[in-house]
Order: sequence, then structure tokens, then C-alpha cells
Amino acid sequence: MNLTLNNGVSMPALGFGVFQTPPDATTEAVRTALATGYRLIDTAAAYGNEREVGEAIRRSGLDRDEVFIETKVWISDFGFEKTLHAFDKSAGKLGVDRIDLFILHQALPTRFESTRGAYRALEALLSDGRVRAIGVSNFMPEHLDALMKEAGVVPAVNQVEVHPYFTQPDVQAADAARGIVTQAWSPIGGITSYRGTDAATSTFDDPVITEIAEAHGKTPAQVMLRWHLQEGRSAIPKSVRPERIAENFAVFDFDLTDAERAALDALDTGVRHGPDPQDITLENYGMPIPEA
Repeated sequence: MNLTLNNGVSMPALGFGVFQTPPDATTEAVRTALATGYRLIDTAAAYGNEREVGEAIRRSGLDRDEVFIETKVWISDFGFEKTLHAFDKSAGKLGVDRIDLFILHQALPTRFESTRGAYRALEALLSDGRVRAIGVSNFMPEHLDALMKEAGVVPAVNQVEVHPYFTQPDVQAADAARGIVTQAWSPIGGITSYRGTDAATSTFDDPVITEIAEAHGKTPAQVMLRWHLQEGRSAIPKSVRPERIAENFAVFDFDLTDAERAALDALDTGVRHGPDPQDITLENYGMPIPEA
């Protein structure tokens, strides 16, 4: 199942993420994902595992054009020239000449001019053919508005926290209005398991989700991933366990009803579990990104 981005590029809707996957576990996890059938791999300079992602792709035996590689520029490398060099660092670690989707990891609202400079670099890389599509991550509607006052290319993707407990309808609407694909990180609400309050229920234990899962003979994770796909989003679940990697890919043989999707939509609590994009500053989150 593919999504057509706003520049005509085709991207797999379901991808495999490696956030918080240790480098020494990344190659095997990505190799397993590719063997399972995933063709979109999502990484980032800040994850510290781009090199291992590239190694897994080379070991897979797949042609380079069969794997859609997505990675992100960290805020420490924002600014036109620095972001051009960030591409060289990421491409070098991945071992590729071209990156399929290159995105800004955060909006960096306190230094938005450097964000604009970084995005101009992405536009230049797109024009030069070194990337096939460009986008952003964790951009709120006001960040998109500010970016598009000067940008010439509409982002193809906005990767944000989306799961049944936090659907960000305002962000999704702002994306849709511009033809931007919303891509869900923590798509099955894993973050609700380790960043919840004592009173919070994990999405995996939610009675609405478990009831829908039982009705289809599926797991809660599979129901949540199918929900994303049917609503037109991209989703990038992550795991290092082969059985979970396979489970998360087995979501193309059933459909949720409109009522079931509405029931999942209604679980939104409006509570963000990841960092607030407004709080991202170089002072608090800046870190050097090593050379290739």
C-alpha cells in the first residue's frame, strides 16, 4: 500500500522506525523488517543509527530503488550551509547518494530563521535531485504557516505524534489543507506505556481497542495501524522483536468499519506524551551530530 506525495513520489504507507533502537541492534532489526516486507525505513541523524540502517539495506539483497529511506536533520545542523552538510553526513552514514525523504526533525520556534534556512537547503537538495521529497516533523499549524510565508515547496510529509489517545486533529487538518501527508510516530501509542501517568491506561489495554481487535481476530497494535492506513496516514511502528515486526506488518487483510474508526477517533484525550514542539530549544536539546 503506497501513498502518493504532493510532488508525485510514491511512498509506502507503512514503514519501520528505529527511534531508540541501539546501534548494535539496528542492523538486525532493519534486516528483519526488510525480509518481512517493509520497504520504508525511518531513521534520523539524532538517533545515532543511520550507519547501521544503511548496512542492513546493503545486506538485504534488495536493490537500492526498492527501499524508501527517510531521515531527519537535527536542530544543531539547522541553517542553509549547515543543513547542506547535514545531508552529506546522513548520506555518508547511510552509504547512499540520494535520500528519498529528508525532513527537519523539529521546528525550533525560538530560532525560526535558522529553520527557514534549513528548509531552503532542503529545497536546494530537492532541486539538485539529491533528495526525492522533503518534509518536516513535529510542526504545528503555526509553524507550517510561518514556514510557508517564504518556502517555495510545500512539505510532502509532517511526522508527528498520532495514536488513538492523541490524534492532533488541528495538525492533521492543517496538513490536509496543504496536501501534506501526516505521518504518525508512536502510531500504536507505545509512548503511553512509558510516559503515562499512574492513572493512565496504555492503548494496548484500552477496552475499546481490545474489543475491536477481538472482533477481527487481530491484536490491538494491528487495529491501530489499520486505523492509520484507512484514514490516509503513514505510520512507522518500531520493534526489535521479530514476532512484533511481523505482527505490525500483517495489517492488510482486514478492514475496520466506519463505526470502529469513529470509536478509535473518539478515544483522543488531547494529552501529548512526547515533548511539546514549542519547548524545543538549542539550549535544551542541541547536540553535535558526528561526521560520516
